[in-house]
Amino acid sequence: MAQQGDKPDWEKFCCSICLNPLKDPVTIRCGHSYCMNCIKSHWDEEKQKKIYSCPQCRQTFRPRPALVKNTMLTDLVEELKKTKPQAALAKHCHAKPGDVACDLCTGRKRKALKSCLQCLVSYCEVHLQPHYAVVPLKKHKLIEASAKFQENICSRHNEVMKIFCRTDRQCICYLCSMDEHKGHDTVVAEAEMTKRKGEIGPSRQEIQQRIQNQEKHAKMFQQEVEAINRSADKAAEESQKMYTELVLLTERSSAVKRKIRSHQEIEVSRSKELQEKLEQEIADLRRKDADLEELSHTEDQTQFLRKFYSLPHLSESTIIPRIDRECPLRYFEDVTTAVSEARAKSLESYSKKLKNIAMRVTEVDFLLPQDPKTRAEFSHYAVQKHQLKPDPNTANMQILLSDDNRKATSMREEQPCSSNLLRFMNNSQVLSRESLTGRCYWEVQWSGLGASIAVAQKDIPRTGDESMFGNNDKSWVLECLPKGKGYNFKHNSDKISISAPQASRIGVFVDFRAGILIFYSISESITVLHKVQTTFTQPLYAGLGVRYFGSTAEFCDIK
Repeated sequence: MAQQGDKPDWEKFCCSICLNPLKDPVTIRCGHSYCMNCIKSHWDEEKQKKIYSCPQCRQTFRPRPALVKNTMLTDLVEELKKTKPQAALAKHCHAKPGDVACDLCTGRKRKALKSCLQCLVSYCEVHLQPHYAVVPLKKHKLIEASAKFQENICSRHNEVMKIFCRTDRQCICYLCSMDEHKGHDTVVAEAEMTKRKGEIGPSRQEIQQRIQNQEKHAKMFQQEVEAINRSADKAAEESQKMYTELVLLTERSSAVKRKIRSHQEIEVSRSKELQEKLEQEIADLRRKDADLEELSHTEDQTQFLRKFYSLPHLSESTIIPRIDRECPLRYFEDVTTAVSEARAKSLESYSKKLKNIAMRVTEVDFLLPQDPKTRAEFSHYAVQKHQLKPDPNTANMQILLSDDNRKATSMREEQPCSSNLLRFMNNSQVLSRESLTGRCYWEVQWSGLGASIAVAQKDIPRTGDESMFGNNDKSWVLECLPKGKGYNFKHNSDKISISAPQASRIGVFVDFRAGILIFYSISESITVLHKVQTTFTQPLYAGLGVRYFGSTAEFCDIK
């Protein structure tokens, strides 16, 4: 009997099922003691299995043991209750909303500390002790208490999923590996998790570097906006001063000022749009970085691998700054200079300067040539290769995309792909992923019996004969015919035959605002095949068509 002043270990006289002082204690064959009602309820749940176990050491009994009250233990517990309030026996924290509850506790549940991947049970501090003391249980894999670890069980075979199938990218049990996953590339799930966790560090470094680069570019665009505004304001101010002095030319002054402001608005709008896209991309990269950081702390292999392979691939940036040049941008400084020069001239020569000023305003497009004629001039408008990729969601099912999704090949058999409303269903063609704005130039290399090089609006039809490039008012196409037959240009079903030596490389130049579209044949020289003057009302997309089996068309680098 404990004397006054002793500090008995109250937990030794608590039922490990309900965590309360033993009530009507019984001792089973393995030597552990429980409340009679607690062990009865536990064995009632195991009745269908016809195997009865001890909740602590897991020793099994068959048949169900008879229970006899332990009178000595009953008397001892009653004596202890008299020397210490019962509330002192309940030292462990109860589960709160949002906590994982112990699966073995009855009545009021305690907060679980660990979950066992072998037992598939969550344990509180008391019920966890056998996993630290019993040799077979010490080998079990314990993780932080989780409400989702039941997902580690195969729904088909009711076995723990310890294997990862790389072929199907999912966790499976050993029975699955011998059944529907037989012959697949399988590894131990824990090993796969370790390997993939090793990839998170480099991925995060790449994302963080991208964030730094794009933040730098975003700052550059902001500086460009400020510089454009300052330059335009100064040019407009100087222009206004001069024209105010010349009352007879006030009307012309207003026209030039409106032209300056109009072009200022266009350039600022373009830079702000790119700046917003960069800021959105930075935000997306930050979210991906946060997801990877959270994933790197996941201990549950099944949860880790499921989330790891559900993450989208890191795509290349679609925004390339236009202002990374060795020489500073001049914006409207030429306008200001022209105005100052005109002010110093006499009225007799002033009419000529007016025309010069207006021309300079129009030419404020980062000082690039408006009518390129040489490869060097075309290179100013070359679309970056990562921006000009076919969109797999638009590709006809008989098109095979290869070479980093830049090359389209016509196939006899349909390629596996998902069904969506963007896909061309009746014609072997595909659109680019990104839209084209401003002045753009790109080249297409083709081979085989023929190919189509097109520009089209996003709302071009996707089914029927009218979905073919050139058979609607939403697209303009140059058809490269079989060898020796030249070319056709088509728009809205109107066809123009073009007799010219055929080249395997075609160049395309678009000036969206001016409504200009030009197709070129590229060989030792650059030859204009067809020029279109129209009005573009919607963003344009580059298109490739390969109607003949084995024919190819590919967006290529500009040499």
